[in-house]
Amino acid sequence: MTAKIKGLKCRECGSEYKAEAFHVCEFCFGPLEVDYDYEAIGTRLSRESIQAGPFSLWRYVDLLPVEGIPTVGNSVGMTPLVHAKNLGRKLGLNHLYIKNDTVNHPTLSFKDRVVSVAISRAVEFGFKTVACASTGNLANSVSAHAAEAGLGCYVFIPSDLEAGKILGNLIYNPTVLAVNGNYDDVNRLCSEIASEYPWAFVNINVRPYYAEGSKTLAYETAEQLGWQAPDHVVVPMASGSLYTKIKKGLNEFTKLGIIDAKPTRMHGAQATGCSPIAAAFAEGRDFVHPVKPDTIAKSLAIGNPADGYYALKTAAESDGRMGHVSDPEIVEGIKLLAECEGIFAETAGGVTIGTLKKLAATGTFHKDDVVVAYITGNGLKTQEAVRDHVGAPVQISASLSGFEEKFKLEDKGKRLSIQA
Repeated sequence: MTAKIKGLKCRECGSEYKAEAFHVCEFCFGPLEVDYDYEAIGTRLSRESIQAGPFSLWRYVDLLPVEGIPTVGNSVGMTPLVHAKNLGRKLGLNHLYIKNDTVNHPTLSFKDRVVSVAISRAVEFGFKTVACASTGNLANSVSAHAAEAGLGCYVFIPSDLEAGKILGNLIYNPTVLAVNGNYDDVNRLCSEIASEYPWAFVNINVRPYYAEGSKTLAYETAEQLGWQAPDHVVVPMASGSLYTKIKKGLNEFTKLGIIDAKPTRMHGAQATGCSPIAAAFAEGRDFVHPVKPDTIAKSLAIGNPADGYYALKTAAESDGRMGHVSDPEIVEGIKLLAECEGIFAETAGGVTIGTLKKLAATGTFHKDDVVVAYITGNGLKTQEAVRDHVGAPVQISASLSGFEEKFKLEDKGKRLSIQA
């Protein structure tokens, strides 16, 4: 074991374990997470050492739970941080940024980050087969990275997933199992299978390592902002893990002196049809009531979020807010981001932008605050959500006269007006 990893530690009772494929405390059944030796890490980590690293998430390898050379993920991460001037102008924000994981490699979502870490660690443990329970993006990424690593692969998905995400699994030739039920049903089944088969379930028995990959979004944001934390972030929430890990990443950079301390306010976004964390926040509860998902944002449709309690705690500690948006508002958010910034997000991105818009309207931000909204997946995967809400091509014949029948020229050709 390298000096940077002490082992695993329970987030509830603090019990310590060896760094193995294990995710639940034997004493209190609390979740386990990786325990790092930050003193040892601090002796070698600096802005300069990070910038000298590869142009991928592995430039932050000192803060990720792998011991040797990573098996996969050499092209994952370092996605654009876009200064969203047009959208910012509409919302009254001078320094709005979009962290754009719609272009992440290879499967166009942030899940490539967590899977790169999980599979690299699974290979170190000696696993020959990887698996997952997924709402779509995770399954795509596990399938792709398993193919790259030469591992066997089983992915379990709800049977009603979007066609693009199903195809995004099958192309890599894993075994795809479509379960008659929602994600929570799929996850329960996979937990049972994980106890019987010697497979690395990336979001079950390898979850403590898998979850750490999300921190790289925070690291990249801080580096791309010129080594500073933002004033606010808006993060989509399913299990709540991404939301908490972005905060953890900012805290680690602060602890190690990579960035100066700043009280970043953490804002969470959910779909109204599956908003157990946002509902708990609105009602002042520190616990989550499970719900049955009913939303077009299938990638966020986790009715019993594993990290809901910790997400609520993160919001309270950071003076954050949580909001939710309806399915029509999700579509509106997707279109708004596309029309303003040329970024086509999946439904989870519509949730983020819809919530960002509501937060801006209620005065959560000052106009000169640095605000970062996280867009986690590509809109080509969820085309069904917007297909009936966009325009249609203008049909014309293949001739100049056919064109002019449809359009008239105004202001000496500078403008075109369509004929009814």
